[in-house]
Amino acid sequence: MVPEDQEESQPLLGPSGGSVPRGRRVFLAAFAAALGPFSFGFALGYSSPAIPSLQRDAPPAPRLDDDAASWFGAIVTLGAAAGGVLGGWLLDRAGRKLSLLLCTMPFVVGFAVITAAQDVWMLLGGRLLTGLACGIASLVAPVYISEIAYPAVRGLLGSCVQLMVVTGILLAYVAGSILEWRWLAVLGCVPPSLMLLLMCCMPETPRFLLTQHKRQEAMATLQFLWGSEQDWEEPPTRDEHQGFQLAQLRQPGVYKPFIIGISLMAFQQLSGINAVMFYAETIFEKAKFKNSSLASIIMSIIQVLFTAAAALVMDRAGRRLLLTLSGVIMVFSTTAFGAYFKLTQGGPNNSSHVDLFMPISTQAVDPSAGLAWLAVGSMCFFIAGFALGWGPIPWLLMSEIFPLHVKGVATGICVLTNWLMAFLVTKEFSHLMEVLRPYGAFWLTSTFCIFSVLFAVFCVPETKGKTLEQITAHFEGR
Repeated sequence: MVPEDQEESQPLLGPSGGSVPRGRRVFLAAFAAALGPFSFGFALGYSSPAIPSLQRDAPPAPRLDDDAASWFGAIVTLGAAAGGVLGGWLLDRAGRKLSLLLCTMPFVVGFAVITAAQDVWMLLGGRLLTGLACGIASLVAPVYISEIAYPAVRGLLGSCVQLMVVTGILLAYVAGSILEWRWLAVLGCVPPSLMLLLMCCMPETPRFLLTQHKRQEAMATLQFLWGSEQDWEEPPTRDEHQGFQLAQLRQPGVYKPFIIGISLMAFQQLSGINAVMFYAETIFEKAKFKNSSLASIIMSIIQVLFTAAAALVMDRAGRRLLLTLSGVIMVFSTTAFGAYFKLTQGGPNNSSHVDLFMPISTQAVDPSAGLAWLAVGSMCFFIAGFALGWGPIPWLLMSEIFPLHVKGVATGICVLTNWLMAFLVTKEFSHLMEVLRPYGAFWLTSTFCIFSVLFAVFCVPETKGKTLEQITAHFEGR
């Protein structure tokens, strides 16, 4: 890049002197925003311990049959898809901070409705509301964090979004082993309430303030977050404020990140992760683990540990390397898990149709039960692999690759894609296991994981250490 180009593409919020900001309040602000993903992780994990409890309840308490249980697990993703669209609209109009504050309301109201539920429809309504909040939080929180972080820590803080998601799932699993479903829903109201209190004390992102021509407020925010008193470059005013137009899809700086963002979200869900997490206990029952609740907790602990490890190395190893490594691990683990079901399918009760929710006592004793270690190992291997790359990085890249003037619409479409795919995978996973049998379902996800590795190697750009302006310039060919 020639000197003239360097001056033209100054980082949007980069220090003119090139020094690294030393402020620590940025970590507090990131934590406050990440309580949104923590809440939606809890909402995702809630169904796994709650469904068995709801299926055992006797009237007058609401009781779920197999079909209602499937909807109870999946309907949250429909609400999240709607929340992604709403979040994209709120992002550019209400701002990042207000959008995060607003998403706390459906979280609290949704869990309150579940707590007071007298029938199945109230349960599903509460899940739909929490799903709406999940969609908003999953879109706005990564954008907020990426816009308040400086390049040296953006990978670390951006990966904490997924870390908080899996920590929320773990809390739901652990608390669900102690609390019955109503009290578990009461606990679900706590994280969004704390988020509401903390976010009231946090500022709007300087990048959004600059696009609203509020330079003095943006400078005050930078001093609060980064502790810097230096001057900062204002964003270029060419078309940052005109909003999204379909004609812009012809521009490489728009359609290239669009394709990458949507593909990342689709591949993330086609790995089967949400189906695994929603039906974790049922899957382990199918693998003949009677203490499936403990197995799910162990899986979540592994996910938290490896997501934390990914966050620590994200800004050194890079996004593309971790995506590739993650995909390769998932290919081998899903193949191995499918092999387990293939090897243990024999027995007098073996048929082409598998009831996911059949009590374990009705399963035939399998002579290959000694292969149980293969099920445990491959599932743990899968969770670890997913947590290293395909868990945190699609959300991180989504918040990095889009230019300001299309960020609201583009991230909304990415989140919509993610949650619609999550709904399809979650809702149809049990049916897929019946049609293809369990081993066929996992070998199918292995095939998708192979395609995700190829996509990461050949299509995903490296954003490590780059400012958001430099990433935009890369797609525009500057």
